[in-house]
Amino acid sequence: MAENKKTGKPKADSAPTARANPQRRGRKDRPRKVSDLQLSAKGRESESRQQNSKAASQKSESRPLAKKSPTRTVLDLAQMKGRQMIVGLTAYDALLGRLVADSGVDFILVGDSVGTTLLGHATTIPVTIKDMIHHTAAVRRSRPDCLLVADLPFGEASLSFDRLLESSRALMQEGGADAVKIEGGRDMADDIEKLVATGIPVLGHIGLLPQTVKAIGGYRKYGVGAEEAENLYRDAIALEEAGCFAVIGEMIEEKVADELSRQILPPFVGIGSGSGCDGQILVTTDLLGLSNGSIPSFVKPRLNLNELISKALHSYVADLKSKKEE
Repeated sequence: MAENKKTGKPKADSAPTARANPQRRGRKDRPRKVSDLQLSAKGRESESRQQNSKAASQKSESRPLAKKSPTRTVLDLAQMKGRQMIVGLTAYDALLGRLVADSGVDFILVGDSVGTTLLGHATTIPVTIKDMIHHTAAVRRSRPDCLLVADLPFGEASLSFDRLLESSRALMQEGGADAVKIEGGRDMADDIEKLVATGIPVLGHIGLLPQTVKAIGGYRKYGVGAEEAENLYRDAIALEEAGCFAVIGEMIEEKVADELSRQILPPFVGIGSGSGCDGQILVTTDLLGLSNGSIPSFVKPRLNLNELISKALHSYVADLKSKKEE
């Protein structure tokens, strides 16, 4: 401890310059390698998971959740871990935004999947930041009473931190997003931590990263082998320590996804990663059977809107044609 030259008394060390992250845990508090995770059907709950579950149970007994409580902040979402299944769906305009919000979801994602679902692109790569601001603002105008998250599109996180900050700022200030979603694990952790320090909430995304589909050569399952499972674990931990309020895991082997949900403090939300995650998210048009192409095998559509809409339109046209002939 340094000495104060004026008083001759010892003075306290200066405050650290690094941001204090309430989610940061020491390496002693977690397994050191993926083999310690015991990726089996039974699995092993980590000490932190047990503590979280115990605390959640105590809170639930003293203050039970309402049947429908709007999820308006990232803290609301984070506190659902271990208490309620988190449900997210996508929306890209005011009409679908209102319908999705009224369904009782906990968060809406304005995904760059707008490129493949509405804009006619083969992948999400052509989607720009202007596209994302435009569609996010449209959903915001539907006034959803849940958390609104916007995807950061291809390339925006790869140029510089200044570009990343500016794009994230635009999604929130111009688009009206409450948070942004960023694809990537350890490679993005440092920038995400700085982004969170500026006041921008971040939803992480690991496993299958659609924005890298050109580089990886297509869509596939992740975490099948031990090495890949360990990499996913390290990515999840890095995002937790960077301050992500939740992490999406896409197309991850079910046992691995289940164990990641147990191991990390933020909610782990799956898409095509089995039923053991803290939450689930789907592309709404897939769920409704409204698609220009194939629907992922892990989706069980609740409707076939392609067929219903097609029949309605054909019926309308046929009716008018027949009247003209009469």
